[in-house]
Amino acid sequence: MTDSLSTPITKIVKRNGSVVPYDRDRIATAIFKAAATVGGSDREMAEALAVKVEQAVAGTYGLNSIPTVEDIQDLVEKTLIEEGHAKTSRAYILYRAKRAEARESRAMQGEYSDNIPYKKIYEILRWNMDHGCDTVEGINQLIAAGQYPDLVRAVEQRYDEEVRRGAEQMLERIPGIRIVIIAGPSSSGKTTTTIKASEKLSEAGIQLKAINVDHYFFDLEMHPKDEFGDYDYETPQALDLELINFHLTELLAGRTIKTPHYDFKTGKRQLEVHEMALEDNEIVLIDSLHGLYDAMTHSIPADQKFRLYIETLGQVRTRDGIFMRWADNRLMRRMIRDSWHRNLQPLQTLTHWHYVRRSELRNIIPFISSVDYVVNSAMPHELPIMKNKLFRYFPEAMELYKDDPKRQDAYVRAKRVHDMLSGLTEMPDDQHIPQKSLLREFIGGSQYSY
Repeated sequence: MTDSLSTPITKIVKRNGSVVPYDRDRIATAIFKAAATVGGSDREMAEALAVKVEQAVAGTYGLNSIPTVEDIQDLVEKTLIEEGHAKTSRAYILYRAKRAEARESRAMQGEYSDNIPYKKIYEILRWNMDHGCDTVEGINQLIAAGQYPDLVRAVEQRYDEEVRRGAEQMLERIPGIRIVIIAGPSSSGKTTTTIKASEKLSEAGIQLKAINVDHYFFDLEMHPKDEFGDYDYETPQALDLELINFHLTELLAGRTIKTPHYDFKTGKRQLEVHEMALEDNEIVLIDSLHGLYDAMTHSIPADQKFRLYIETLGQVRTRDGIFMRWADNRLMRRMIRDSWHRNLQPLQTLTHWHYVRRSELRNIIPFISSVDYVVNSAMPHELPIMKNKLFRYFPEAMELYKDDPKRQDAYVRAKRVHDMLSGLTEMPDDQHIPQKSLLREFIGGSQYSY
């Protein structure tokens, strides 16, 4: 018999055939989530059942065996029924079926991960490998060898070059394009990318004139709410999409418009406030979280739009060989920025993130395959700085949310980021980060005005 501290399982085989360290907490959390859907709220029971699953694995496959993910899931279902948790077992089976459907849907996409071409992802991985920053251990070695400033310079140069190439492609399509859309998920670095692309276009005599989409929010009481009663700014349905389209059509027809003004403090908007018109050398800029959402610009022909997408396409593996998730990279950026820009505590950002990500999956990811150019804004040198600024918050989050059925998403994210950062050498200051770095958009100290 195994107790609550030891386990007969040390490794498992994932669906892709890789062997990774076993984590009991993942089993306990999956059981807890299933139980919560049928009214359960006992985390300790979920952990005890996870131990029984391990005992069943040892009894079925032998001590120190290396079971597959499917082997363990089969025994979770069996154990739940045998222990008298039939409702939780049915909920777990449904959860498992939904995950299988999601995997099948992703497999049907073939060449894409989150709709990003694998060729792009492979190029980023090779670049990281060539510069020794594709693993946590590699970054640690660069820091130990005093080569962190070299890594910063190389990463910044790579990013600047990508933005320059994107701007050049825009120039090649002028005068055909009338609108430039720079889009990406939360904290991907849209603002800095927009500034740098604008600098390149200005050299050729072309100016981008932004239409501030934030002013098109409906009054706050009209916004949809999430399950916690929080107003959801992340959905495009919070914006007056029809008015945006009308104003875009008017602008491209050479007419002057008056955009609304939205006051985030009061949650109210006022119509016809900011006068706007286009000069001969100006192109409309849409710098928006939902710039790719078709309904935002459906009135404008596709050949008149240039769509640039930016995402943290990081290819950094932990000591266990697991790649850090792109969304986790952006979550850390936003936790820092929200703390000084929106006066939100990092844990508030963490608990808010569940529907940030949900909106991305519904309203951004499906449209990525239509973009003209993709920029990778992930910067491996930012991770040691993130650890210094944020690491202390994740143990607190894990403790706060572990037993809360409604906050399991926050708990899982906190644990995942904590485990990734725990093996990383932290950078105590940001003295090596250039003032024009995209990273300054989040940590402060930028030469640009945001």
